[in-house]
Amino acid sequence: MLLSDFGRVGFDPFLEMRRMQQEMNQRLAGMTAATAPEFPPINLWAGEESVAVTAELPGLAPGDVDLTVRDNTLTLKGERGSPTTEDEKSVWHRHELPYGSFSRTVQLPFRVDPEQVEARFANGLLEVELHRPEADRPKKIQIKG
Repeated sequence: MLLSDFGRVGFDPFLEMRRMQQEMNQRLAGMTAATAPEFPPINLWAGEESVAVTAELPGLAPGDVDLTVRDNTLTLKGERGSPTTEDEKSVWHRHELPYGSFSRTVQLPFRVDPEQVEARFANGLLEVELHRPEADRPKKIQIKG
């Protein structure tokens, strides 16, 4: 004899479909469309006490970039001026360098203290060190025997 769940009271035939949809949403959450690379390109690495971010910003000066941090989000904004040609008869044959305004928001692996952020800019590289609040740092718990 074949038993079926369809006759059971409270059976939800769409439960499995919702579970599969949630799983697909989680898998696709971090994916972005394959378009132009984001600007500026960054490297990000983290230790237990801080996060370090390096951003390439060639041709910009420190005053051209705005840097903000809130909880675990870092945002870089700025504007890169348009290149100019020497005369009106010049024609672009290749134009690959991005220009105009930009904004890049990066999710950090943990919340940081906005009062403990250090930023340095030299040779087109922005280096930012963001410290984790003391209260949020992992603490080793001693186990008593």
